[in-house]
Amino acid sequence: MSSLLGEKFIHSGEVVKLPLEFVRQLSIKVQHQRPAWRCDKVMDIYSGCALCLPNLTSPTLHQPPPTHTPPLCIEIKPKCGFLPSSKHVSKDIKTKVCRFCMHQHYKVANGKWKRRSLYCPLDLFSGNRQRMHYAIKHLIEEPQNNFKIFKGGQCIYSSKEGSDDSLDLNSLLHHLRPYFMYGNNRINSHMSSKTAVLNDFIQVLVNALLSGGGGGSGVTDRRGEGRSFCEASQFNKERIRHGSQGLPSDSVLFRILQTQMLDTLDIEGLYPLYRRVEQHLQDFPKERTRLQIEGPYNVAFLEKLQKYLPEDDGSVEYAVGKVHQYRVAMTAKDCSIMVALVPGSEEEDDDEGQRRFRDFVPSRPPAFSYSVSILDLDPKPFDSIPRQLPLDQKIVSCYLRTGGALPKVSLPPLTGIFAAAEREDCTLLFHPV
Repeated sequence: MSSLLGEKFIHSGEVVKLPLEFVRQLSIKVQHQRPAWRCDKVMDIYSGCALCLPNLTSPTLHQPPPTHTPPLCIEIKPKCGFLPSSKHVSKDIKTKVCRFCMHQHYKVANGKWKRRSLYCPLDLFSGNRQRMHYAIKHLIEEPQNNFKIFKGGQCIYSSKEGSDDSLDLNSLLHHLRPYFMYGNNRINSHMSSKTAVLNDFIQVLVNALLSGGGGGSGVTDRRGEGRSFCEASQFNKERIRHGSQGLPSDSVLFRILQTQMLDTLDIEGLYPLYRRVEQHLQDFPKERTRLQIEGPYNVAFLEKLQKYLPEDDGSVEYAVGKVHQYRVAMTAKDCSIMVALVPGSEEEDDDEGQRRFRDFVPSRPPAFSYSVSILDLDPKPFDSIPRQLPLDQKIVSCYLRTGGALPKVSLPPLTGIFAAAEREDCTLLFHPV
């Protein structure tokens, strides 16, 4: 995945040996802390090996003498950032409404979440700062399992699946204020201090997502302005002041999007090819090794993945190549981005040996060093593909059945936490006429 997503964003880790008794005790200790839907998967307590990775929620970026302000880390699970254009797509709605937005209706209808998130991945992947700001605002408003904030390694803001508890914006603002003092002191007739803090926070996050830390300045081909918008997004196109700038080619979102777009057939076009491979493996079981169905995910696998595949010639090699591309694309659609923010100072020197970038907010000095990482990159297993087609059909059917509408009780309150933050500090100024 590092070849596709960029080595600067990936932590490969180091294999270490562990005592079996330690692993067994660890498995018991963490079991009660795992979500119920994760408990069907158990830790391998017999291999005696583990992967040692950095704690991305508490980064070790170089910083000057202690500022007594712990680092922040934001986890975003961006999901799929494009609309399919495959000729195999049977329902036209899939080319107009993104998978995430349709899936929200299905999840609410089945009780997984109490409220629908208004976040749309196409807004985040647009490269347009207004749309990205709008997308992150809705991630904060309804995080679900797509958005978390950590402070000093401890999670301070997230949602619990199926919970009806309202999120505490005031608590989040309490944590964020020390990092955005400029937002607290700014006098702005159109914005409360709370909203200013949130806006500054989002602006810093957008800057980190658009930065690549390299010298590249290329911009994506947005595949046509019409197809870069999801019809379910609440963002008003008329609000865009500067058009769609696109993503810098060295940014983390660009690399993720390019990898996601290895899925050129959609599951509807991919499934018959999966069946071809499955039948071949039933007839010739030993071929699993040659075709690298379970890996190893090495240079040979990457060559199969990146090999140009012309029209389907009916061969198993063509089918395997497309199946591998789909699996990697699905991994990129389900990965997480970790953005670490470390409070800095104006005098801080850059260290080119570390993945550090400076954030510049107008009218004030640099506030942060930050690094961007991608995780959750375990390859999607070959045997998971059959479940994708019926799930896709259920999601589309649910959306078409409801007409893209939900009962009012299932929707986030119109006032929202941002509107509440703005109202709380509202001041009326009366002028003589």
